[in-house]
Amino acid sequence: MNERPTIKIKPGAVRLPRLKLTGGKSAGGARVPGLRVLAPIVPPGNVTGQALILVIAIMSFLACIAVGAVSLVNKSAETWQSQIAREATIQIRPADDFDMDAALEKAEAIAEQFPGVRGARIIGREETVALLEPWLGSGLGLDELPVPRLVVVTIDEANPPDFPKLSATIFEQVPHASLDDHRAWVDRLVGMARTTTAIGVTILALVLCALVLTVIFATRGAMAGNQHIIEVLHFVGARGAFIAQQFQTRFLLSGIWGGVAGGGGAALVFMLVSWWSARNIITPEGEQASAFFGDFAIGVWAYAGVLGVIVLVGFLTALTTRITVLQTLRDIDGRSADPGRLD
Repeated sequence: MNERPTIKIKPGAVRLPRLKLTGGKSAGGARVPGLRVLAPIVPPGNVTGQALILVIAIMSFLACIAVGAVSLVNKSAETWQSQIAREATIQIRPADDFDMDAALEKAEAIAEQFPGVRGARIIGREETVALLEPWLGSGLGLDELPVPRLVVVTIDEANPPDFPKLSATIFEQVPHASLDDHRAWVDRLVGMARTTTAIGVTILALVLCALVLTVIFATRGAMAGNQHIIEVLHFVGARGAFIAQQFQTRFLLSGIWGGVAGGGGAALVFMLVSWWSARNIITPEGEQASAFFGDFAIGVWAYAGVLGVIVLVGFLTALTTRITVLQTLRDIDGRSADPGRLD
């Protein structure tokens, strides 16, 4: 009986070439027959992703508009407060057999000599008529109407005067005179600015909450559409962090694109409003708007706020997606461990 010869091969004597496969391709880039190119878990350009970008863009636009509006109102309130705090007004009411010019000069002299006052100025008859003309019309005669006369007092902001003492001095030495230090207006402006800021922050918080809920629903929808793939990957040993990274990257890009689109649109609106204000400043409408909101110039901090909203939107989108995916994978593990669960 013939026996076949036995060939002994030493370990390591023969080396087989290795192929490093990446997505169905060899290390040299050639396509390997029989292997398909790996597709991403989340399709990159489906209708749902485009709709999510549009929703994020709208929410980012509203959030940036809220930030810009709060910045504009706060800037205008600071300007109003500074202008009002720099001046006080002495008002002298007319009366029968009363020398108004002498009373004005006396009030001016008292105010100029008071500590903390930089100067005082009498509002002349022509200037008083000009101030009343928009409401009472032209051709107004001050002698025909009991119009109070004013003395404007310029305040030293670094060392303001004792307003109660100044008011008492003027009231005692000048008949029919009173001092208005505008503190009531300042308090109202500060209260309005704080209320506006609170409303803007509330709107921003609501928009961000709506954004988080939208991303949660979009993530769950994407996972439901690819549930069989996710479950297979999860059961064969793919880590939850790997699966979450696939969704997180896709939704992060959607959040950034949506945030840039919404923030860019808001910045464009700010620039258009500033341009319109600069061109219409001499019109009656422009003068009224300028009296309330200044020159409509959005400061650097407003644009920094827009950039912050874009970054925050991207961060919240990625974080929400990751948390949602990991929670869903934990639910899959729970159902696998307890098949009787109905949730």
